[in-house]
Amino acid sequence: MTETFSAMGVPDDLVEGISALGIHEPTPIQTKVIPLLLEDQSDLIAQAQTGTGKTAAFGLPLLTKVDPSKEGIQALIVAPTRELAKQIGKQLFRFTKFSKKKVFVEVTAGGDKIEIQAERLQRPTQIVVATPGRLMDLLELNALNLESVQYLVLDEADEMLSMGFRAELAKIFKLTKRRRGTWLFSATFQDKVKRLAADNLSPDARMLKVAKKEVVNRNIEHSFAVCSREDKDEFILDYLKSKGTQRGMIFVRTKAGAIRLGEVLRDAGVPVGVLQGDLSQRDRDKVMRIFKRKESQVLVATDVAARGIDIEALAFVIQHQLPDAGQYYTHRAGRTARAGKRGVSLTLIEPKERSKITKLEQELGLNFMLVE
Repeated sequence: MTETFSAMGVPDDLVEGISALGIHEPTPIQTKVIPLLLEDQSDLIAQAQTGTGKTAAFGLPLLTKVDPSKEGIQALIVAPTRELAKQIGKQLFRFTKFSKKKVFVEVTAGGDKIEIQAERLQRPTQIVVATPGRLMDLLELNALNLESVQYLVLDEADEMLSMGFRAELAKIFKLTKRRRGTWLFSATFQDKVKRLAADNLSPDARMLKVAKKEVVNRNIEHSFAVCSREDKDEFILDYLKSKGTQRGMIFVRTKAGAIRLGEVLRDAGVPVGVLQGDLSQRDRDKVMRIFKRKESQVLVATDVAARGIDIEALAFVIQHQLPDAGQYYTHRAGRTARAGKRGVSLTLIEPKERSKITKLEQELGLNFMLVE
């Protein structure tokens, strides 16, 4: 029998909120994490990647636990990128659409005016979602106080460490000593993540490691096509033509590759946006704004540039090349089939790479269909 959100203890008003988003059955990570967090376990370390429903896994327990009658910041969620922080904030807001109690959430991230963020934080705020750098800036301005934080959530902890935020995370731990629970989510359990947990979490912290075969969104149809490097542009153009007005993303390994493919598609008359690491925040926001307004059909992006973005109703993802690791395949594919919808992940491989598809199938428990 499939577990339900109500049976796990999620309040009815929050269940109504997620149902309105098309989320009716818990994902494996939600099934394992939500009951533990609602039972008020002190600390938790959990494996979770993009597209597995981790925001609801920690967000629903947080929204259940915070007390709106108290004005201090009760929960702090730290995320590596501006896009992911905003995505989390938006999801928490959507979850509470039918809530009887009004929980106030503020998102603080770089790229937006710090003065406005500081001003908003003077209002009663129960949950703050922040990037490490902007949080440090606001602390220097004495714009917020973390003494009343009871729950600290680190989302994509491995990414934050890879981006060089070790010192910032150490300060956050130091400033939230009164917390009752620390919830650490990470796609990988590298040594640096283990050290972070050992230094700052309870020795008896629960550790949930979801099997790789449970990490993948089952609403995604996985397929691949075999073509030479020179033929990939033509294949993509034909594929996009077959999709009509459906929208999607194309992942390319390098910045130069993303720029080049964007030019090819633009020259062919395809409304396209390109996200790559050299873009300024202003230009990045412009590309995303145009894509979200559906003025462009396709978004070409590198893995780093696409980290944390959340776009609804994407019908497909094209992987121009296979990523270096299975976790990045899952991250890319997870851009489609969100909120209970179905989608397609199409990977382009060269003839010599056929064995890599077999390896992915075995590693992630998938069945790839060959597209002729």
